[in-house]
Amino acid sequence: MKKIFNIFLIVFLISFQLKSFAGEKNYHKELITDWSRIFPDKNRNAAGPKFFKYIIDKKITYKDFVEFNKLYCAVSGSLIDPNSDSEFLFIKESKTNKKICGNYYRCCVPCSCDLMKYSEAQKMKHKFEDGFKEFYVLTIKNPCSKKDFPNRVNKDYFCNGDKINKSEVYSLNDRIVIGLLHNGKNCAKDEVDFVKSHQVTGRYCELRNNTPLENLDAGMGDIFIKLAR
Repeated sequence: MKKIFNIFLIVFLISFQLKSFAGEKNYHKELITDWSRIFPDKNRNAAGPKFFKYIIDKKITYKDFVEFNKLYCAVSGSLIDPNSDSEFLFIKESKTNKKICGNYYRCCVPCSCDLMKYSEAQKMKHKFEDGFKEFYVLTIKNPCSKKDFPNRVNKDYFCNGDKINKSEVYSLNDRIVIGLLHNGKNCAKDEVDFVKSHQVTGRYCELRNNTPLENLDAGMGDIFIKLAR
């Protein structure tokens, strides 16, 4: 009798686990499946804003929103491995210039540096299926009137003439939202010190951010910088 009960218990637990697994979303697979819909011409260069627009337009919970936003690089527009770790960094807040600390999921080290130098953080409020949530997003200024708009970026994704193309990307106070700053909050002094002394966000980023534009060949090179500066 005890043996039969143990077998029944094992079968029940396996069945429960399989149902739980089946109920979980495969966010990464969904982005891959919809890749051609997000990028009709397959050009994802610096097109993190296209991912953000695709995600924010979905009817999803806030948890889903957060998970989706871990899977692409806001700077390069490339997909990120689901098991990747985030980088802890700070971004200057628009208008206040306060440092906003948070986590950023990136495809490569240089993207963190470019983000810290050329983007700004803004607080945003949005209604999800489970209610309104507030969070910090990463933004760049309107690039549409640039004479040196990078030719390797699909301008139609970003612009309608000199104005932001709001059917393709999400804008906030006339700035383009390129991604989510995870766990964004006002920085404490020790957090700022940590970022500045870190091997990547401190030493490496100082070197990269002081390198002449024409000499940059890592990460997106000068593509994102030309778009965002």
